Order: sequence, then structure tokens, then C-alpha cells
Amino acid sequence: MKNILLIGLGRFGRHIAIQLNQLGHDIMAIDTNEERVNDILPFVTNAQIGDSTNPDFLKSLGIGNFDICFVTISGSFQNSLETTSLLKELGAKLVISRAERDVQEKFLLRNGADKVIYPEKQVAKWASIRYTDDHILDYMEVDASHAIIEVEVPSGWIGKTVGELDIRKKYNINIMAVKSNGKINMSVSTNTLFTNNITLLVLGEYKAIQKCFHI
Repeated sequence: MKNILLIGLGRFGRHIAIQLNQLGHDIMAIDTNEERVNDILPFVTNAQIGDSTNPDFLKSLGIGNFDICFVTISGSFQNSLETTSLLKELGAKLVISRAERDVQEKFLLRNGADKVIYPEKQVAKWASIRYTDDHILDYMEVDASHAIIEVEVPSGWIGKTVGELDIRKKYNINIMAVKSNGKINMSVSTNTLFTNNITLLVLGEYKAIQKCFHI
């Protein structure tokens, strides 16, 4: 369980709060809008109405006590940028800020953000990969060139084992787990047999994954 500061309670910020609540974290939520603050109260530990560009207000929150500070302000990039910078100046351990454009991502990283969330861009990439190939069941980007995908077993692999196909050496990818009836089995070995009633969780460079599964 972590102690989290969430600044900005628009649609994205609200979804973040709900997910963090389900994961059992302590959440302090901040917004300038009283209605948004009242609406989020069932999902957070505490909430306050306040201006995050005001250094005195932020100091009063004890920024150094939070494990993570999320900045999900919508509608004013200037406020988001100022808040990000102030949080870092006040000793924030980890600042994760939301961007809505490429140029915003660059400015946020230069002005205190440790990580940047770019929801529209990230979801667009996920959707374009996930839904343009019938064999891909899920996709998660690890970094700019690596990904984890859930994929159906190629027909040519059925009835063979990981060792027989020498997958890691031949394709330069890793079979992390197999999934059957919604349950994940991570005990993958050279003796793991491929059948048509399982799916694979695969890690590797996206180019290698594309080549292996003809995506």
C-alpha cells in the first residue's frame, strides 16, 4: 500500500482515483472544483479543494510524505507544468504527470516529471495493434521497442514443445507464461507442450514478435 497524492479530478483523474482505491492505496485528492472533490470522496482517503500552483498550499500537504504524486490536471497545461515543477522543488519522491500532446511531454520531463502519462497516444497505439490482428488478444508496451503480447498458438506449433521449436534462440523472444481458461501458468520449460486450447504471453522486441507471429 502506498501513500498517493492525486492532483486533478477530471475524467482521467477520477478513473485513476477509482483504480488506486481498488488496489487499496491511501489517496489524497486535490482539485479546484468543489463538485469534483465531493464526487470523489467515496473513493479516496481524503480530498481538499485547493490551487496546486500555490506553493504554500502544496507545502501544507507535506509533499515529502507521499510515495507518488500524480498530476492529472486537464484544461490548463500551464497549471500542470507549474504544479509538476513545484512538487519536485518541494521534495516529491516520484512525480507522474499527464500530457495531451508530444510537446507537453517534453516540457513536463524537463520541468520535474519523473514519468509522463500520455493516455490518448498510449491507448491509440494499443488499440491499433490489438484490433488489427485477429491473433493478438492483448498487448502491453514495455518500452519503445519491447512489448508483451497475449497471442494464440500458431497452428504449426501445436503438438510441439518449447524445446523442440527452440523458440528463444530461433525467434529471440521469451514465452513468459501460458494461459488456459483464464488461469496463467508461469512454469514454462523446454517440455511445455503447445496445444490449441491455450494462449501465450510473449515478451520480446516488437519487430521480433511481428516476425515470429506474422503480425
